[in-house]
Formats: sequence, C-alpha cells, structure tokens
Amino acid sequence: MLSQGFVSAASIAASVLFILSLGGLSNQEKAKRAVWYGIVGMAIAVGFTAFASGIGGYGWMLPMVLIGAVIGVSVAKKVKMTEMPQLVAALHSFVGLAAVFVGLNADLERRRVMAVQLIGDTGERFSAFAALVATKTPAELTFLQVEVVLGVFIGAVTFTGSVIAFGKLAGKIDGKPRQLPGGHLLNAGAAILALLLAILYVNGAGIWTVLLLALLALFIGYHLIMGIGGADMPVVVSMLNSYSGWAAAAIGFTLSNDLLIVTGALVGSSGAILSYIMCKAMNRNFIHVILGGFGGSQGPAAEIEGEQVAIDAGGVASALNDAESVIIVPGYGMAVAQAQNSVSELVRKLRDADKEVRFGIHPVAGRLPGHMNVLLAEAKVPYDIVLEMDEINADFASTDVVIVIGSNDIVNPAAEEDPNSPIAGMPVLKVWEAKQVFVSKRGQGTGYSGIENPLFFKDNTRMFYGDAKSSVDSLLPLLD
Repeated sequence: MLSQGFVSAASIAASVLFILSLGGLSNQEKAKRAVWYGIVGMAIAVGFTAFASGIGGYGWMLPMVLIGAVIGVSVAKKVKMTEMPQLVAALHSFVGLAAVFVGLNADLERRRVMAVQLIGDTGERFSAFAALVATKTPAELTFLQVEVVLGVFIGAVTFTGSVIAFGKLAGKIDGKPRQLPGGHLLNAGAAILALLLAILYVNGAGIWTVLLLALLALFIGYHLIMGIGGADMPVVVSMLNSYSGWAAAAIGFTLSNDLLIVTGALVGSSGAILSYIMCKAMNRNFIHVILGGFGGSQGPAAEIEGEQVAIDAGGVASALNDAESVIIVPGYGMAVAQAQNSVSELVRKLRDADKEVRFGIHPVAGRLPGHMNVLLAEAKVPYDIVLEMDEINADFASTDVVIVIGSNDIVNPAAEEDPNSPIAGMPVLKVWEAKQVFVSKRGQGTGYSGIENPLFFKDNTRMFYGDAKSSVDSLLPLLD
C-alpha cells in the first residue's frame, strides 16, 4: 500500500497535468500533446488512488477496471466523429450516476458508524471511508450530509439530463423543445420540494429523504433538457459537462479526496465558462437557455418567397474556376458525409490555381464546440485559413463564391431579418452577402432545429444537392 504522502504528491502531479491538458486544448497545434497530458494524469490518478492506504476490495475493483478499459477502447475505436457529441453526453451520465451511488453509500456508511458508536461495539471493522467518518465531529458530520445532498442532487440532474441530451443528439428523441403542462413551474416546484427534503435530511430524517430528493432531481434533469430546443444542444452538452464536474467535486468532498475536488472544479468551471462563451456567441442569455426558454417560435414566422434552384457540378466548378476568392462554411452535414478529406483536396486545387480560399467557422457549428476545427485539422487543412465568425464575417460582401457544406442554422438570415424566428438575434455567418452562394445539401429538409432557411431561396443561391463527399468529389476533375 502507498503512504498518504505518495498519494498527495501524485494528486498534485495529476492536477498539474490536467491543467496543462485544458490549457493546451485551446490551440490546435498543441492539442495532441494536451490530450497525452490528460491521459498520463488520469493514469496517475487512478493508479495512486487504487493502491492508497486503506483501499481494498481488489477482487472486485481490478476486474471492473479491466472491463471498463476494454469497453472504453472498443467504443473509442468504433465511434465516428459525428457521434462524438452523443458519446460525450453518455459519459456525462456515468459521472452523474456515480455521484448518486457514492452519495447514497456515504449516507449508509455514516448511519452504520453512528449505530456502532451508539451500541459501543469497538470490535466492528470499518471501511476506510467509515473509519474516516468515525473521526468526524458533529459539525463535520453535518457538512458531510450537505455534501451528500449536493452530490446526489447534481448527479441525478446530470444523469437524466445527459440521457435526454444523448437521445436528442442521436436522433432517438425529437429535437424540438417539449415540456409537460406547467412547464417551468414543475421544475421550480420540484426544486423547492427537493430543498425541503434536504433540510429534513440534515436535521435527522431517514434516508428516504435522500431517495425522494434523488427522484425529484432525476425528473428535473429530464424535464429541463426536454424543454431545450435542438439549436441549443451544443450549449447543453457544454452545460452538462459543467454539471458532471460539480458532481465529481461533490464526490471529492464526500470522500475527502483532494484530486476529485480539483478535477471536478476544473471540469465544472471550464464547462460553465465555455457555456457562457457559446451563449454570448449566440446572443443568448445563459439562464434563459438553461431554463429551456429558447427553441420555440415567438410568433408567426415571416413568409419565404421564391424557390430553391438546383445546380449541377459543372455549374459550381465553372463559378469556382472564375472566382478569385472563395470561403467554405462547413457544418454537421460535412461530418455526416465524412467529406473533410475531399474538402481538403478541393482547397489544395483551388490554392494551386492561386485563388484565395478560407474557412468560416461558427462557434456552434456541428453539435459540439470545436467539431469542425477537429475535422479540418484531421484532414490537414492549414490552421491559418480556418477563421472564426468574428474574423471573417465582414469579408463575405467582397467574396466571389461561398460554398456551404452541410450547414443550416448558422447561415440562416432569418436570425437577422425575422424577429419572430426562434433564432432571432443569434449571430450568423452572413454568407448571403457574397456574389454567389452554393449550398451542398442532401435534400430540402430543415436543419436540426427544424427552422426553414430563407438563404436557400435567395436569387444568388444555388442548391447543390447530394451527399457532401460525393458532391465535392464530382467537382475535383472539373477544376482548372
């Protein structure tokens, strides 16, 4: 067994590696190294925690670690980039459920210690956690109860919220916002009742209070995320990431595990900051989004005039051959078609012809922050031509050709032109200001949020129907 000194030193080392990992992920060139920092940090955290003094049950622990590792490797090898958002949501649910189980077990251990102390049985063998509980003062035991309540509540909300987010992202649940009759009042009522149960629990009521509190929290997580529309799902995933971090931190306080506290705080704060940044980029109020106030229409939508006009590969290639400047706007459709390598080849051919080619990336393009950046980096697209919305939006008016590949809501002019649109006020890429716009799209359906896009009906827009990869591939032999 390892001494507490070794475990504390390992915790500090792992915490530093986690911080370096988060910091490195802000830069595409450093991201691979940052991921390795996280991997090594987690290996240190798991290893030194498992073999710390007072830890036992290896007959159960080691097989479970092995089974989990095999499942993790298998899933990582099979999952596609398009499925990463729902995978992240699923992993968040595991953290939430773990927090609930740890909280309930901690209360059972607390009650067992109190019962043993009451009857004066000095021969009772305690687990490492129970032995720690036995040394706590009455005030410290009260704090332990508060930690249990927080861990169970946040964990339960995270669990069901993440399950619903997974369903919406995977297309197994309708992406439209839906709430039970009573809407936000149901959530508020459940939260107030959970608070009353928490007060009863801290004041000596039975474990039934924690169980009921967990059930109420499970309902809140379900109803909260069901009430959030598909256009907000990238923010939801980030927000649930924050919840999972706070749940982990609560577990850390319960178990007196410094590493869990630090790691949970890092995940919780970074997730909250990212959610805030994304809401700011979408011109949305953070609290409004969380409460499910965005995603439904606010009145009759504006009528769309005109028709969608199709074009073939020859027409698009001709326009590209004549153009001097091109901006490509990728979206979830590019990810679905796995078209990033074809797009990279298209960029190479256009740049070889001395054309200016750049990418415009919306902060919430795809279904996970940074989704498009990762795909383009994977296809070896030069970092310096991949620009964020604020860097490129003013250049569309002077651009000859814009190619939209599988994007919908992030290039929707209704955000600026229709005050009744569900995305009214959301900053979007102003692709319609370019001389010509070609939209690569599988069909005439709406985007993930279910909102019709007037861009597709504008006079300078042509619809290049078909699978994104096949469509881009058909352009390559036609370029000069």
